[in-house]
Amino acid sequence: MNIHLQEEPGFFVPPELIEGVRAARRIVVLTGAGMSAESGIPTFRDALTGLWSKFDPQTLATPEGFKRDPALVWGWYEARRRGVMRAVPNAGHLALHDLSTLHGIDGLTIVTQNVDDLHERAGSRQVIHLHGSLFAPRCLACGRPTEHVEQDAAGLKDDGSDRAIPPPRCQHCGGLVRPGVVWFGEDLSQQEWRQALERVREADLLLVVGTSGKVYPASRLPEIAENNGAPVWVINPDPDLDVGAWAVWNATAATALPALVGACIAEKG
Repeated sequence: MNIHLQEEPGFFVPPELIEGVRAARRIVVLTGAGMSAESGIPTFRDALTGLWSKFDPQTLATPEGFKRDPALVWGWYEARRRGVMRAVPNAGHLALHDLSTLHGIDGLTIVTQNVDDLHERAGSRQVIHLHGSLFAPRCLACGRPTEHVEQDAAGLKDDGSDRAIPPPRCQHCGGLVRPGVVWFGEDLSQQEWRQALERVREADLLLVVGTSGKVYPASRLPEIAENNGAPVWVINPDPDLDVGAWAVWNATAATALPALVGACIAEKG
């Protein structure tokens, strides 16, 4: 099924998708950069502004880059983390939480390629971070997690977020603390990947939201769902997105997901 549905006045919600959501018991939502972009969070490459515009992403987002200049890399990730702290979940994030509370859906799992915490701040509890998190730093030497010192996002000053910042030291072994994200050349966390595979194999509906679904290995998940008999729906505003035979709804997450939840509630009533 290759359905391309455009946004229309009154915002038409595909009846096949409404039916699929209402019938589903185990929904998995794969989210990407487009989901967070609507909260004002720049994509990975768009985050290379100011001081960081002088560098190639693969210079900053690699183990080699961190070993070569840990203060430069830590400073960039701190700038990104502080930007996320200022952002708020958009209507799409909130709608996914609402979707998980609908009667009849025993489980909704979000598998995200994003490294922010907007899904959690929107209330979602079952979130698998394939690419790690800006809020889960760990020691480069011993691998133990390290807590960030929480700060009031409204009180953060921009003059400290666009510069190299020496990373903190591990309280256990004294090693350098690194960002808790997956860098170029690194494998995904096996625990997170196994959990994602398990949930996708059990799913009876997969929603792919705000991502092209082309980044490996996350790109395998829609195919795995389809092979296990689960419908795959792509929600993305790009009408030229090539997703093969999957159903496509050309709409943004912040508009489509609340409309979908509202339609499911109306159908239920």
